[in-house]
Amino acid sequence: MPIAVRHGGRPLDSMDSSPRFSTAMATAAARPVDQSRPEVIVDFTCRDGILFVVLKNIGARSAYRVTTRFDKPFSGLGGRKPIAELRLFRRLDFMPPGKEFSQLVDPIATYMRRREPARLTATIAYRDREGARFEDVITHDLRIYQDLGEVRLARPPEAR
Repeated sequence: MPIAVRHGGRPLDSMDSSPRFSTAMATAAARPVDQSRPEVIVDFTCRDGILFVVLKNIGARSAYRVTTRFDKPFSGLGGRKPIAELRLFRRLDFMPPGKEFSQLVDPIATYMRRREPARLTATIAYRDREGARFEDVITHDLRIYQDLGEVRLARPPEAR
């Protein structure tokens, strides 16, 4: 069965042996993205200063046998929970379109103070219903969340 590999949201030929981020990207840029397939991403969000890691199927079809590998281990909940080792990232048998899992990591200031990795690369592998394999590589720089300001509005006493 052929392997359809995607990097940066663009399909690559399964026989392409060029480095991941060089000529293969230039070749793939001219090809349209297939909207009738699963597309699973890992993202990080920061809400009210709290960092979350998110696994989401943004594609049009269900994904099967989803695995996520991070290039570096990282921990949350005060350093007590190894996030990259969660069952969610080791193997998820089924993920319908639009499905999203969100895992609390830590307040961003606490995470950075512990000197956890600020740059993380996630490799997400999965299949579609017919068994075609896909792989996406996404790099995140969590330092952007340190640069963003945040405003916390005081709630009225009756809302507390």
